[in-house]
Amino acid sequence: MARISHRPQLKYEFKVVDSPVVNAFALPGGYVYFTRGILAHFNNEAEFAGVLGHEIGHITARHGAKQFSKQTAAQVGLIVGLIVSPTFRQFANEASQGMQLLFLKFSRDNESQSDRLGVDYSTQIGYDSKEMAEFFKTLKRMREDSGAEIPTFMSTHPDPADRYNKVLELTKETQAKYKGKKLQVNRDRYLRMIDGLVYGEDPKQGYIDDAHFYHPELKFDFPIPRGWKTANTPQQLQMGPENGKAMMILHLSPANELNAAKAELLKSHQLSLLESRNIKVNGLSAMKVLSEQVNQQNGQHLMVLTYLIKYGKLIYEIDGMSVKADFQHYVDDFEVTMKNFKKLTDTQRINVKPERIKIVTASANTTLKKILLGNGIKQDRLSELSLINGMELSAQVKKGTLIKVVAK
Repeated sequence: MARISHRPQLKYEFKVVDSPVVNAFALPGGYVYFTRGILAHFNNEAEFAGVLGHEIGHITARHGAKQFSKQTAAQVGLIVGLIVSPTFRQFANEASQGMQLLFLKFSRDNESQSDRLGVDYSTQIGYDSKEMAEFFKTLKRMREDSGAEIPTFMSTHPDPADRYNKVLELTKETQAKYKGKKLQVNRDRYLRMIDGLVYGEDPKQGYIDDAHFYHPELKFDFPIPRGWKTANTPQQLQMGPENGKAMMILHLSPANELNAAKAELLKSHQLSLLESRNIKVNGLSAMKVLSEQVNQQNGQHLMVLTYLIKYGKLIYEIDGMSVKADFQHYVDDFEVTMKNFKKLTDTQRINVKPERIKIVTASANTTLKKILLGNGIKQDRLSELSLINGMELSAQVKKGTLIKVVAK
């Protein structure tokens, strides 16, 4: 596909991001990323090829370079709508820079152009781009089912329903230009390739259960305030209430000694020290630091409570922040989380396994719902599994059809 694109001279790189988020994105220079979350939702190679062509289209049309010049890139990992204070936003953006991956928001014209290129490129290499349109049906269902939690791929792209119809029109036009070309879908081959793919959150990167965060590989755990939303990446965990008036971030300090970690904290975020003292957190050497950051434009104070905790050879930094007017309301929430950071010793929590995509074969003519129930899928997950299969639960499935289920 890169060879037949409008910029074949670029050295393209294609990578899969170990994230359950449903997303695909491209960066200037030929860098294309797919999350394993979106791979789990494709049901054939043609769907994948259409979205791949779309992302290559952003590169060949230089959309990313134009967006960078406007400084409109948004960092990965921030909770949408969480950050309300300009001062708060500045601090959180700095804290999120470890990922170095950017999701770009493009205009409708950019998206339409990339859809056209996706149809063209995938058709040229022999795939039926009608399947690309079908994938927008899946995205539409995700939007309808998600409520407030819109997956990133949809929050940065136009309405999937509109795109479904448009891509069908583009497919008709494009396939007319390639009359006689044999176009592939390759459903079974694709499904066999993703058999065993990790599905959903991978517990080895940390997981949440009953308002508690557990990290089996690094072997620590702590409570999270009930009702707070979370965003977990391999670099950091972000936590915040729905009203966006506070935030906590857990990440590793680049320092390996507590005083050096304090100095790095103050310097990297331009914080003024108010007080600090050495403490113990469940037997671990730690430092409690209170600091502030003043917005020079509006004079607003951001208060930051930090616990630096030395555990093994690493120093864990937990930052709790809120504007001064709200800080006392949230400081107890910060302290409960920070004071209860401790070593994880429960083997059941340590040895938890991820769910994986499992491909099964329909043994008779029946409905998708009956196949899912027959493979141990609980009632409350039937809708989720029908979504990743791109079918309604009532869909008639022929004997021998491959179907996705999930299992540990």
